[in-house]
Amino acid sequence: MALLLGFLLLLELCGNTLSLGSRSSTEGAEVLELELPATNYETKDSYKAGPIGGLFQIVHIFLRVVQPNDFPEDILRKILQKKFDLSTDYEKPENVVLTLKIIYYEIGVIICAVLGLLFVILMPLVGFCFGLCRCCNKCGGEMHQRQKKNGPFLRKCFAVSLLVISIFISIGIIYGFVANHHLRAQIEKTRKLADSNFRDLRTLLNGAPAEISYILSQYTTTKEKAFSDLDNVKSLLGGGIHAQLRPKVIPALDDIKAMAEAIKETKEALLNVNNTLKELKKSSAQLNTSLSDVKRDLEQSLNDPMCSAPPVATTCNNIRTSLSQLDDNTNMDQLPSLDKPIDKINDILQTNLSSLVQQGYKSFNDIPEMVKNQTTDIISDVKSTLNSIGSDIESIGEQIPIQDQLSNFMGYINDTETYIHRNLPTLEEYDSYRWLGGLVVCCLLTLVMIFYYLGLLCGTCGYDRNATPTRRGCISNTGGIFLMVGAGVSFLICWILMTIVVLTFVVGANVEKLLCEPYQNRKLFQVLDTPYLLNENWKHYLSGMVFNKPDINLTFEQVYSDCKENKGIYATLKLENSYNISEHLNIQEHAGNISNDFQNMKVNIDNIVLLDEAGRKNLMDFSFSGIDAINYNIYLAELSKAPTKANLLSFADDLEVKANHLPHGSLKQSLKNNAQTIRTIHRSEVIPLEQSMSSVYQSIKELQQKSSGLGMKVTNTLSSLDSAQDFLTTRISSVIVEESQKYGNTIVGYFERYLQWVKISITEKIAACKPVATALDSAVDVFLCSYIIDPMNLFWFGIGKATVFLLPALIFAVKLAKYYRRMDSEDVYEDMENGNIGFHRHHSTQTV
Repeated sequence: MALLLGFLLLLELCGNTLSLGSRSSTEGAEVLELELPATNYETKDSYKAGPIGGLFQIVHIFLRVVQPNDFPEDILRKILQKKFDLSTDYEKPENVVLTLKIIYYEIGVIICAVLGLLFVILMPLVGFCFGLCRCCNKCGGEMHQRQKKNGPFLRKCFAVSLLVISIFISIGIIYGFVANHHLRAQIEKTRKLADSNFRDLRTLLNGAPAEISYILSQYTTTKEKAFSDLDNVKSLLGGGIHAQLRPKVIPALDDIKAMAEAIKETKEALLNVNNTLKELKKSSAQLNTSLSDVKRDLEQSLNDPMCSAPPVATTCNNIRTSLSQLDDNTNMDQLPSLDKPIDKINDILQTNLSSLVQQGYKSFNDIPEMVKNQTTDIISDVKSTLNSIGSDIESIGEQIPIQDQLSNFMGYINDTETYIHRNLPTLEEYDSYRWLGGLVVCCLLTLVMIFYYLGLLCGTCGYDRNATPTRRGCISNTGGIFLMVGAGVSFLICWILMTIVVLTFVVGANVEKLLCEPYQNRKLFQVLDTPYLLNENWKHYLSGMVFNKPDINLTFEQVYSDCKENKGIYATLKLENSYNISEHLNIQEHAGNISNDFQNMKVNIDNIVLLDEAGRKNLMDFSFSGIDAINYNIYLAELSKAPTKANLLSFADDLEVKANHLPHGSLKQSLKNNAQTIRTIHRSEVIPLEQSMSSVYQSIKELQQKSSGLGMKVTNTLSSLDSAQDFLTTRISSVIVEESQKYGNTIVGYFERYLQWVKISITEKIAACKPVATALDSAVDVFLCSYIIDPMNLFWFGIGKATVFLLPALIFAVKLAKYYRRMDSEDVYEDMENGNIGFHRHHSTQTV
C-alpha cells in the first residue's frame, strides 16, 4: 500500500502541479542573499538491520549459491507484455523456450524444493517402516547387544558425532528463535514507520504552497533593496560618475591649489629675506664701526714710548702688523633689494587664486547633486515599473493551481492512512499467530534437542564400563530412553517442519531475488521503463500517464533517482513539457522594461569649469614675475662668507698672550682691555650676525629651489588643467552613459537574480519529492524486504538447517542408545576343555 501510495502521489503531483519555474543565466546582485527555508523530514532514508544483519548476509550468500543467475529481465518483460500465456497455446515455441528459461533460472530453487519434498514424503515413510521393523525385533529392536572389541570406540564416536550435530541443530534453532522474534519486533515498528512516512508526505504537501508564498514574498525584499538604491542615486550614480572623473580632475585642481599656496609662500619668503637683508646690512655696518674703533684704540696704544724699547718694540710691531685682520669681511651693501619682485607678487595676489580653485572643487563636487536633481522623474518611472512587476509576480502566484490540488492529495493520504491503521491491527493479529506458530516449531525442535542433550548427559554420566549390558544402571538406561524418544519425536515432526521450510523458502527466496535485489540495484525500474511494456501503444508509460504524451523520455528510474536526490517535482517529472514557467517569468521582458527606463535617462553636467580665465592669467603672471630670474648666487656667495677676516676670539687670545709678555704698565693694561673688547664684539655682534646670515642663506637656497623652473611648473599645471577640462568636455557623456548602464544593471540585477532564484526554487526545490522515494523505500526495501523477507529467510534457513541435521542425529541417537540402555540378554563366554567356546542365552526379548 505504501508503494502504491508513493507512485500515485508522484503521478498526481505531476498531473496537477504544473506551474513551476526555470532558471535565468543572467548574473544578479551579489548583495541579495535569497535562500529557501530548509525542510526537515522524520523518516530516515537508509535502514540498518543492526547486529542481526550479519545473519541476513549469511542467508543472502546461501541464496546466491542456490540462485546464482542474474535478474531475468527478458523473462519478466515477456510476462508483463502477456506474451507468455499457456492457457491459449502452450506448445508455441516461444512459450516452450520461455518456460525452459524460467526453469533454468529457478533450477536451484526447484532442486532445493524437490529435495525438501522428498524429505517430507520419505521421512514419514521411513519412520513408519523403521517403527514396524523394530516391533519385529529387527533394525536394532532386539534388546541384545553383541560384545565387540571396538565397542567403546564406537560409543565415543557416536556420542561425539551426536553432540556435534546437536550443536549445529541448536544453532539453527537459535536462528529460528532470533528470526521469529525479530520479525515480530519489526512488525510492531510498522505503525511508527507508516506514521513517519505519512507525516513526511503531509510536510511535503503542506510545505509546497508555503514555499511558493515565501518565494513570492521575497519580491518585497528585492524591491525594497532596489528602492533603497534608487533613493540613493546621488551617491550610487552621481558618486560613480564623480569617481570616474576624479582621477583626472582632482590632481589638476590639486596642482593649481598647490601653486596658489606656492605664490603665498613665495611672497612670505621674499619679504622675510628682504627684511633680513636690511637687518644684516645694519648689523654689518655696526660691526664695521666697532672693529674700526678697536683698531683705532690699539693703534693709539701702540704709540706708547715703551714700544720704542728693543724688547717691546718687536711685540708692538707684530701687533701693529696684525691689525689688518680686524677689518669687515662682507659687503652687504652690494646686494640688490628684492622690493621689485615683492611688488609683482603683491600685484599677482590681488587675484584670489585659492578662491578660484575652491570654486572649481565645488563645481566638480556638485556632480552627484546635479545627477540627483536631473533623475527625479526617471527614478519615479523606474519605481512604477518595479511596482508593476510586483503585480505581475503576484498574479503568477495566484495562477499556480497547486494548493487546491494538494488539498485533494491530503484527503487521499488521510484515506490511505485510515486504511492502513484499520488493517494494521489485523496484520499484527495474524503476525501474532505466525509468531506463535514459529515459536511452536522452534520449541518442538528444542524439545528434540532436550531429549538428545539429556540422553547424552545421562548416558555419559551414568555409563559404567564394568557393568554388563544387562546390568547397566538406571541413569544410563534413562539416557538411552531419552535418545530413543528424541529419535521418535524427530520422525514425527521432521516432515512437518520441512513442509514449512519448503513453503517459506520458495516464497522468501523468490521475493528476495525477484523483488528485493532488483529494487536495490534498480534493475526493476529498468524493466518497468522498457518501451511499450505496460501499454503497447505507449513508448514511455510514465509520460503517457502524466502528460498523455508517451514520446517524452520520462522513466521510473529517473524519477526515483531524482526524488532520492531530493529534486523538485518540476524537474523530476519534466513538467516543462506541460507548463513552461519560463513563459510566465520572462526575465528578459521584465529586465528590458527597467533597462529602457534607464536608457532614457538624460544627465547634463557639461557646464563644469575647473578654473576661469582670471585664474589662468594669475598663474601666467606668476610665471613672468621674475622670481626665477633673481641672481641668487650673489646672495649665496656673500652670505656664505665669515663676518670678519679673522677669528676675533683667536685674535683676542693672541693679543692677550703678547700683552702678558710686556712689562707692567699702561701699554699692557690697554692691550688687555682691547682684547676683552674684541671678545665682547665677537659675542654680541659677530655671533648674531653669523646666525642671521646662515638663516638668510637657507631661505634664499629654498627660494632658489622653489623658483627654479617656475615657468615650466606653471606650464605643466596649465597643461594638466587643460587636459582635465578637455576630459570633462569630451568624455563626460560616455562616463555618464557607462555609469548609468552600470547603475541600471545593478537595479536590474536584483530582479534578474530574484526571478532566477524563483525559477530555480520552483523547478528544483519546491515540492522536493524525497519523501515519495523514502515512502517507496519504506514500503519495499524496509517493510517488505528488511522487516519481513530477511527474518523469514533467516527463519527457514535456521529451521531447515536444524531439520536436515535431524536425520543424521536420529541415526546416531539410535546407534548410541544401544550402548546406554539396559539389555535383556548378553553374550556369555565359558572355559571348555578344548578351549574357549562362546555361546549366548536369550533370557527374554524386548522391543522399542
